[in-house]
Amino acid sequence: MNAEITLVGHDFVQRFSATRRGARLARRLAVQQLDAWGVAYGSQLSDDVAVVVAELAANAVLHGHVTGRDFELRVLPEADGIRVEVSDARGERRPELCAGGPAAEGGHGLRLVEALAAEWGVAERIVGKTVWARVAPGTP
Repeated sequence: MNAEITLVGHDFVQRFSATRRGARLARRLAVQQLDAWGVAYGSQLSDDVAVVVAELAANAVLHGHVTGRDFELRVLPEADGIRVEVSDARGERRPELCAGGPAAEGGHGLRLVEALAAEWGVAERIVGKTVWARVAPGTP
């Protein structure tokens, strides 16, 4: 696992191995960074960001994985919330909302992101894509 942490201004940027362990570590470090910025651990905003990071990182591992390539997490504080960006190497695999209902066994991750984030989307990269979400305090 790559342990290189880069702080660019007030942004938190970290690369993780594209494994379940890497996705779990991404969530834990994001919450720790939020706490360092003054977003208390266990607060609604911290918990919402944790779920969004977990879902986007899991998608990067499951659907964006390319052998030998990591995924990148970027967390940016903004005036109106927290922006989460997860980049992976598979630009041709676009995220899709699950068409299945509540009985479906999987595919609900982006529905959670949609419910918790004020907005979310996908940005192209030279290699791969970045899925981003902006989580604002009090987002319904």
